[in-house]
Amino acid sequence: MPDREVHVRTAQREIDCFLAFPEAKGGKRPAVVVIHEIFGPDAHIRDVAHRFAAEGYVAAAPNLFTGELQHLLTPANIGLAMQSFAQAPPDLRRDPAKLAEFAATQPPDRRPILEAFGRVSSPPVQAEFAQELLAVTRYLRSLPEVDGHRVGSVGFCFGGAMSARLATVDPDLRAAVIFYGQNPPLDDVPKIRADVLGLYGSEDPGITATVPQLAAAMKAAGRSFDYHVYPGAKHAFFNDTRPSNYHADSAKDAWPRILRFFDARLKA
Repeated sequence: MPDREVHVRTAQREIDCFLAFPEAKGGKRPAVVVIHEIFGPDAHIRDVAHRFAAEGYVAAAPNLFTGELQHLLTPANIGLAMQSFAQAPPDLRRDPAKLAEFAATQPPDRRPILEAFGRVSSPPVQAEFAQELLAVTRYLRSLPEVDGHRVGSVGFCFGGAMSARLATVDPDLRAAVIFYGQNPPLDDVPKIRADVLGLYGSEDPGITATVPQLAAAMKAAGRSFDYHVYPGAKHAFFNDTRPSNYHADSAKDAWPRILRFFDARLKA
């Protein structure tokens, strides 16, 4: 079945969404929402969606940056932002107020880009994104090709955080994978019904150091959370289009690990 480009209606707007389908027909399939990094649903994210389709899943890759943000958060602009972040404290991107102050000190051409980073990092905006992802899972459940009882999510970096947040707002989500993404608000952890898998790199301390807090909150809430930290792996170790971050051994272990996780919960 050919890929589709669709528009998913959310409470506030329509967002673009890429759909990849298994080649073989026959019956309703499990589905996975593939949530992009800060780069948006680029070729890497579409490749991951195709990998899931090859494994028998309907894969949806929504563009949470549909509109103004996708024009600001281009690869070239993100490169400029990273140059600015290299001169800033490591926790800056997790504090929207500090990020706004920092953006005001930067050259004028970088300020809108840094302000966009601040927007997508802010808790209220991420809460809105989570509701838009909920609209995507509901859209998937409406498709004749999808078994609505077997839907999961996986996200990378920004998308990893959003995969976790989606689990806090979608009680019907069966499984969620976090690739090197920030924790969801810990107060929301008791709302999670999905089983959660986290995959992190040891050389990504800003993210990985916070994982025990999520593990403790999940345990206290009686929720299932398994996680693995890959020695020697940096942030974005799974992205084979970023040679400076890609860690082949870790990525090659992670792929069958997430397939086993999803297969047990979405195909069983």
